[in-house]
Amino acid sequence: MAAKEGMPASALRVLEEALGMDLTAAGDTAEAVAAEGAYYLEQVTITEASEDDYEYEEIPDDNFSIPEGEEDLAKAIQMVQEQATDTQILEQKTVLPSKQPIPEVIEDFLCNFLIKMGMTRTLDCFQSEWLKLHYASYEPAIRVLHEKHHALLKQKMLTSLERDRAVGQISGLQATLKHMEVGHNYQASEIRVVPNSEKENAPEGPTQKGLREAREKNKDKTKIKNNTKDSEFPTNMQRNPNLYLCKENIGPAKFDYKLNNIFRLHELPVSCIILHPRKDILVTCGEDRLWKLVGLPKGNVLLTGFGHTDWLSNCCFHPSGNKLATSSGDTTVKLWDLSKGNCILTFEGHSHAVWSCTWHSCGDFVASSSLDTTSKIWDVNSERCRCTLYGHTDSVNSIEFFPCSNTLLTGSADKSLSIWDARTGNCEQSLYGHMHSINDATFTPRGHMIASCDACGVTKLWDFRKLLPIVSIDIGPSPGNEVNFDSSGRVLAQASGSGVIHLLDLKSGQIHKLMGHESEAHTVVFSHDGEYLFSGGSDGTVRTWS
Repeated sequence: MAAKEGMPASALRVLEEALGMDLTAAGDTAEAVAAEGAYYLEQVTITEASEDDYEYEEIPDDNFSIPEGEEDLAKAIQMVQEQATDTQILEQKTVLPSKQPIPEVIEDFLCNFLIKMGMTRTLDCFQSEWLKLHYASYEPAIRVLHEKHHALLKQKMLTSLERDRAVGQISGLQATLKHMEVGHNYQASEIRVVPNSEKENAPEGPTQKGLREAREKNKDKTKIKNNTKDSEFPTNMQRNPNLYLCKENIGPAKFDYKLNNIFRLHELPVSCIILHPRKDILVTCGEDRLWKLVGLPKGNVLLTGFGHTDWLSNCCFHPSGNKLATSSGDTTVKLWDLSKGNCILTFEGHSHAVWSCTWHSCGDFVASSSLDTTSKIWDVNSERCRCTLYGHTDSVNSIEFFPCSNTLLTGSADKSLSIWDARTGNCEQSLYGHMHSINDATFTPRGHMIASCDACGVTKLWDFRKLLPIVSIDIGPSPGNEVNFDSSGRVLAQASGSGVIHLLDLKSGQIHKLMGHESEAHTVVFSHDGEYLFSGGSDGTVRTWS
C-alpha cells in the first residue's frame, strides 16, 4: 500500500520504529472500516519514559468521575445531576449560630477571688445563681417532665379512689378504722438520703479544687461557726415528757359539747387559735393585725402583740411554750418572746402572703407556706432561710411538721397534699383525691393518720403509713376551713363556712354538729384533756364549748 498523501514513506517507517506499531497495517484497517461506514473509539495510553526512572501515579479527579467500565452516557448525565442536587442542598443548609461562649475567665476570676477572701457562702450562692442563668434553657423540659410525673401519680391515686367515690358514704368507716389501731404509738421511719454517685465521680475542675482546698484549710473554723450559727436537723427524736405534761384523753370520746362562753377578742375575724403546751393559756390571731395571749377559763387578755402590718393568718408555739411564731399577709414570719411580749426576729423572703407556719419539735426550725406557691424552712439560730420547697402549682395554704420528725405536710390550692423531707427539701410523695382547693391538713397526735378539708366541705382521711386514702366525707357545700384531732386521735373537728362545728367519730363514723356561731367558723381546737373545745369566727369572737 502506498504511503499516505503528504507523508514520505521513510518518515512513516521511522515513526513506526519509534512507537513500536505498524501504522501501515493500521491504516489499511482504518480504510477498510471507513469503506464499511463503521467507526469506534479506542482508549490508548501513551506512557513517556521518565528521565530519572521514577514511576509517577496518576491522580484521579475526585470531584467528578465515572467508574471504569461504565461509559454509558445516561449514567454519566444522572451522576452529574445528582452532584448538582447535592451541591444545591449543601448551599441551602441552615447553619445554626454558634452559642455564645460562656465567659469562663470571669467566672474563674470571681470564684478564685471569693475563695481567697474566704467568702465560701457567697461563693456557693454565686455558683448556684450562675448555673441557673446558663441552664435556664432546660427549665421548660424539666417542667414538662415534672408535670408528666405528677399526672401519672394523680391518675394512679384517682384510680384507687374509684371504689369510694360515692362521697358521704361512711358506712364502711367503722370497719376500716379498726385496722388503723387508733391509740397505738407509731414511729416514722427515717428517710435516708443516697448521694449521687455520678456527681461524686465527676471530674474536678481547677475552681472546684481550689474551693475544696480552701474549705479543708478552714475546716475547724467553719465547724465552730456552724455549731454556733446553723442548726442541725435531729435524728431519732423522742417525745420529751417534760415539754408535754398534759394528760391524754384515755376516757370515752366526748361529743355532747355545749356552748359555755363567748369572748369578744378581735374587731375583725379570728383566723387561728392555739393552746399552750403546758399552761391553761391560748393565743388567738386576727385580721386586725393583732395576736392576743388569753388566760383560761376567764378569757382575760394577758398580752397583746403588735408589729405586723397586715392581717395575721396563723401562729404556733415553740415546744417549750416560751416563744411564739406568727404568719401574716405582710409576707413575713415573726418570732416573739412571750416573757417580754416583743418581736425578737422577723423572717422575710416570701413574695406574697404567708398562710401558715409550724415549729419543729426541736425548736430550731420554723416552716412557713405562702400564696407564692412555695414553702420555706427558717433556721432560728442562723436567722436565715435554709431551704425553699418548690413543687406546688398554686397557693400553699397549710403546713405542719410531723410530730418529732423531719417530715413536713403541705396542703395546696392545686388540690394536692405533699410530704417533704425537711433536710433535703425534696418532695417524697404527693396525695391526690380532692377536687377543690385544700384549705387545711393535719396529722393525728400520734401521726398514723392525716386529715384534710377543702373549699367545698369535703373532708378526707389518709393512712400516713401507706400513703393511701381511707375515706371521704362530704359535709358541704360550705367550705371546710380547718380540721383538728383531739389528743386521743379518735375525734376529728371541722370548722365550717356555715358556722357549724362538725365532730366526726372515727370509731363509729357518726357526725355530730355543734350549732352556736352566728357567722362563719374559721378555726377549731380541742383542749389537751378533751373536756373543752374552742372555736373562732368571722365576727371576732372565740367560743368555748364544754
